[in-house]
Amino acid sequence: MDAFNQTRVTEFVFLGLTDNWVLELVFFVTFSITYALTLLGNITIMVTIIFTPRLHTPMYFFLTNLSFIDVCHSSVTVPKMLEGFLLERKTISFDNCIAQLFFLHLFACAEIFLLTIMAYDRYVAICTPLHYSTVMNMKLCVQLVFALWLGGTIHSLVQTFLTIRLPYCGPNIIDSYFCDVPSVIKLACTDTYVTGMLIVSNSGTISLVCFLALVTSYTVILLSLRKRSPEERRKALSTCSSHFLVVVFLFGPCIFIYTRPDTSYSIDKVVAVFYTLVTPLLNPLIYTLRNMEVKSAIKQLRQRQVFSKKS
Repeated sequence: MDAFNQTRVTEFVFLGLTDNWVLELVFFVTFSITYALTLLGNITIMVTIIFTPRLHTPMYFFLTNLSFIDVCHSSVTVPKMLEGFLLERKTISFDNCIAQLFFLHLFACAEIFLLTIMAYDRYVAICTPLHYSTVMNMKLCVQLVFALWLGGTIHSLVQTFLTIRLPYCGPNIIDSYFCDVPSVIKLACTDTYVTGMLIVSNSGTISLVCFLALVTSYTVILLSLRKRSPEERRKALSTCSSHFLVVVFLFGPCIFIYTRPDTSYSIDKVVAVFYTLVTPLLNPLIYTLRNMEVKSAIKQLRQRQVFSKKS
C-alpha cells in the first residue's frame, strides 16, 4: 500500500490539439472568440426570457435551462484548453481532473436529457395542440427539469466512481485537452475491460437511447404534418430541422466516443470539440436568436434600458 501511494499519479499532462505553436495561436484566438460569443449569446437568452413575461412558457423555460447548461458545459473545458494554448507544458492536478470529469458528464448528460424533453414538448405542441396547455403545464416542466438534473447527477457520480476506483501509478499523459473517462482510465495500472463495458452500458446507452427517442419523436411529427396546411408544415419543418441539427452535433460525437471506450483514435479530440465548443455556440443561434419573438423581446429590453438611462 505504501509503495502504491509513493507512485500514485498527482497530475496529468495534456498533449492538447496540436504541438504546432502557430496553430496553437490560431486556435487560441478562434476559440476565445467562439467562447465569448457562446457566453454572450446564452446569457442574453437567459436575461431576455427571465425579464420578458410573455416568454414565460414551457418552451422558453426549457430554452433558459438549455442556455444555462451550455454556459456551464463549455466553461468546464474551454478555459483550461485556452490556457493550454499559451503553455508549453499543459498540466492538471489529479483532483482537478476528476472534478472536470464529473462536471463534464453532469452538464453533458443534463443537456442530452433536456433535448429529449424538448423534443417531447414539440411533439405535444405540434401533434396535439389543443391539449398542449393541459399536458405541458409549468408544474410538469419543473418536475421534468428536476428529474433531468437528478439523472445527470447520478450518471456523473457513477462515471466518477468508475474512474477514481482504479489505481493510477503512471504514465500520466492524456492525448486530449480535457479529462474524460475513456482517456483517463486508459492510464490505470490495471485491466479496465470491465470498467469500459460499464461505461458503454452507462454513457453509450444513454446517448443512443435518447438519440433514438429524439429521432422517433421528430419522425412522428413529420408524419403528422401531411394533413397540415403548407404554412404550418413550413414552420414545423423549420423548427424540427434546426433542432435536429443540434441533436446531431451533440449526440453524434457522444455516440462515437462512448460506445467504444476501449479503443481511441487521434480524431477523438477533434470530434470532442463539437460537443464542448461548437454545440454550445450553435444552440442560441439555432433555437432562439433566429426566433422573431425573442428578437423582438431583446429589442424591447434594449429600448427599456436606453430609456431608463435617459430618465
